[in-house]
Amino acid sequence: MDQHGRAGQVERATSALADVDTSGWTQRFDLLSDPHRLEILLVLHRAPGICVGDLATALGRSENAVSQALRVLREQGWVIATRVGRTVSYRLDDDTVHDLLHWIGARHG
Repeated sequence: MDQHGRAGQVERATSALADVDTSGWTQRFDLLSDPHRLEILLVLHRAPGICVGDLATALGRSENAVSQALRVLREQGWVIATRVGRTVSYRLDDDTVHDLLHWIGARHG
């Protein structure tokens, strides 16, 4: 490969990095790598508007553990909480995460 061809390769390689938000995707994959958070996202995808108690029951986990995971997901903007009286329900609030869940095989209820 001549010098011109190599320069073109370097330019294409550099543009590949500029085309993708590597920091954002790394953060998404990091959050998805935790099986508990992934299970919560899958349940929220299938049953939007579920409350913490029902979510904990469905997952076989404590409400405290589920609440902590939900806090992380809310802080990232993936999940939104809605309060009605004393009940707080949760749903997905990130289109990219929603699309990723479909990509791995998640279906709607």
